[in-house]
Amino acid sequence: MKHVIIIGGGHAGIEATLAVARMGVKASMITLDIEHIGAMSCNPSIGGPAKGVVVREIDALGGEMARATDATYLQMKILNTGKGPGVQCLRAQSDKIAYAKFMQQTLKTTKNVNLVQVMATSLIIENGICKGVGLEDGTKLLADAVILTTGTYLRGKILIGHDSKIAGPDNQRSAYGITDDLVKLGFKMLRLKTGTPPRIYKDSVDYSRMELQPGNEEKQGFSYKTKSFKKIADQHLCYLIHTTPETHKLINDNLGESAMYGGKVEGTGPRYCPSIEDKIVKFADKEKHQLFIEPESVDLDTIYLQGFSTSMPINIQEKMIRTLPGLENCRVKKYAYAIEYDAIDPTQLKNNLEAKTVANLFFAGQINGTSGYEEAAGQGLIAGINAVNKINGIDPLVLRRDEAYIGVMIDDLVTKGVTEPYRLLTSRAEYRLLLRHDNADLRLSKYGSKLGLVSKADYADLLEKQKQIFDLELIFRNTKFGAKSSVNDYLKSKEFVPIINGITAADLLKRPELSISNILPFVMPNIQYDELVLFEVEVNIKYEGYIKKQLSEVEDYIKLETYKIPATLNYLKIENLAIEARQKLDKIKPTTIGQASRISGVNPSDIGVLLMTLKAKGR
Repeated sequence: MKHVIIIGGGHAGIEATLAVARMGVKASMITLDIEHIGAMSCNPSIGGPAKGVVVREIDALGGEMARATDATYLQMKILNTGKGPGVQCLRAQSDKIAYAKFMQQTLKTTKNVNLVQVMATSLIIENGICKGVGLEDGTKLLADAVILTTGTYLRGKILIGHDSKIAGPDNQRSAYGITDDLVKLGFKMLRLKTGTPPRIYKDSVDYSRMELQPGNEEKQGFSYKTKSFKKIADQHLCYLIHTTPETHKLINDNLGESAMYGGKVEGTGPRYCPSIEDKIVKFADKEKHQLFIEPESVDLDTIYLQGFSTSMPINIQEKMIRTLPGLENCRVKKYAYAIEYDAIDPTQLKNNLEAKTVANLFFAGQINGTSGYEEAAGQGLIAGINAVNKINGIDPLVLRRDEAYIGVMIDDLVTKGVTEPYRLLTSRAEYRLLLRHDNADLRLSKYGSKLGLVSKADYADLLEKQKQIFDLELIFRNTKFGAKSSVNDYLKSKEFVPIINGITAADLLKRPELSISNILPFVMPNIQYDELVLFEVEVNIKYEGYIKKQLSEVEDYIKLETYKIPATLNYLKIENLAIEARQKLDKIKPTTIGQASRISGVNPSDIGVLLMTLKAKGR
């Protein structure tokens, strides 16, 4: 039986392991602590802008994160409902204990999964091919492919003020050895940083001084297969507070005590999830910053202070926390810390997440320079799929930028690289109106089905949903209302503009004051449709003009993506290319003209020269 080794038990490692096993290949997950698999060492939440769409995409491809979240959430909330569908998303406050247990149980009961509690300290490379790993006890474990999903454990170092210690998150063991082998193999390494805020005892917080942040009444879940939802009364509460002038003064007066500003930090931190001291310094004009009080688990006696990560000494942290509303008399259970770790420059990877210079060695998650559970899980799923495809001689699964946020992320990583921990944002997606959280199954389940990760029954349900969307949309476009129709009586009763000349139901739906639920009784009065079907039809009709425009742009994009560049092309010898373009193209080695056009430092004139060169070579 073919065998893939996955190093790491975080969110990337979980999805990679399950994908490999479910595709019929033995999957050995090597982890430092089986009881720590699926741990949420930082923010105990899943989803949010762009990230929530990724979770839906993972579900559509047959991954596990969405199902685990729906089974264990404390609060579910849909964000940006006042904005367009391209930026709407779900965010769940997870029960971190229940989530980890769910994932551990899933792994333990999945056929072909082998969990190994040990440290992998070396890579076995023969003739440029990864053949397995060496373990800290001296044994060797051979495999057909290896996936590195080491998270923040590679040479992990925890920093609090001027103190530091070698450790992984939550004081777990730091991993060593793999970095040395990667350096010997010629990989360019990065040193990155992230952090986590303090945990505070629930019963020491004065919630009356905070703004309530409840979940939503809507029946919403990340997985398209979820049918059972928590009532709002059974969901846990979150709260909003803000920093105070005293908070800002205390931080500014003690910046030199911070590990970051005191010179102890080597790594680069995340731009979009900065420490509180970084916020105070970089946004000095801001009088206050938002902070959220969020639950961690029904089995824990602590809350999470979202937005307050810091590397200040403990005595300063104590004072900082007590300047916040409702936390003046709180008790701290665990103090905040920063953590540094090793990552690679992801431009050293192909778009299937395999190393360019070492065959059958794949990378996923924070080792690729990303931040966030969702980004890691998406990469892990793709790496697992492509590791199996590679050893089975099947073409890789490479999602385009118009197909998935996962595709946007991986293309950004391998084409542009990172200088700081990468975070997915809706602004990174050119075609975000097409990449909505509601249509991930329509976009991607065909791939999950082909790979055997989506069941035949689930795919049949999707095809039925597609048919219902198509049929209902057609009915709306073909149904006409006149001035004497009953829908006009409804419009007049609501003091909306009445119908004067004939109009189709679709054109009527385009009016901003009307929703599909207003018009459906006049179109199909005796037929019930699923809410997801109605939402799709409404979006397709209301945003028809914008969608058509993006689809037209996608056609041009796909033309460039189908224009292949041979791997043997020597960019350094193309005379009319700018020197920077030659160097960048030689480093990235893009596979298509489209990818080449997205490389920083490669200009449209360089693409023109490249096209002429390929045509001259008969390409």
